[in-house]
Amino acid sequence: MTNPEKIKVGELEIKYLIDGAAKGGMGVFELTIPPGAKVPPPHSHTNNEECIYVLEGTLSYSVDDVSRHLRPGEWMFSPKGSVHQFSNAHEEVARALVVLTPDIGAQYFRDVGQVVNAGGPPDQEKMLRVMSAYGLVPAAPRA
Repeated sequence: MTNPEKIKVGELEIKYLIDGAAKGGMGVFELTIPPGAKVPPPHSHTNNEECIYVLEGTLSYSVDDVSRHLRPGEWMFSPKGSVHQFSNAHEEVARALVVLTPDIGAQYFRDVGQVVNAGGPPDQEKMLRVMSAYGLVPAAPRA
């Protein structure tokens, strides 16, 4: 197996293991989240289902109204259209495998990385364009 590309999005690191976007298949990547890292806002996927499986550390994960602190060997599923988010408010680095079906592909993370890593606060309009192009929808703020 070749060394997977490491894509940086702010402090997050994504290593794509299976990029299924070209064939409309399943994608698998390893996600590394340092303690306190800035993470994506709550969002849903128009076209994709997502499963996250924790390998190391503790990851806080929410799907709709269910929130859990996932530890190694624990997982959660985000059905298409469900609002989900994650964070690492714990003291150690968290690593997880993420499976998307169908896959949005590594290019999504490269595109988001260009916006997030440009310096200064991310350009929200550019971020929304990238997210929309891949079928991601930011969640409405909670009342």
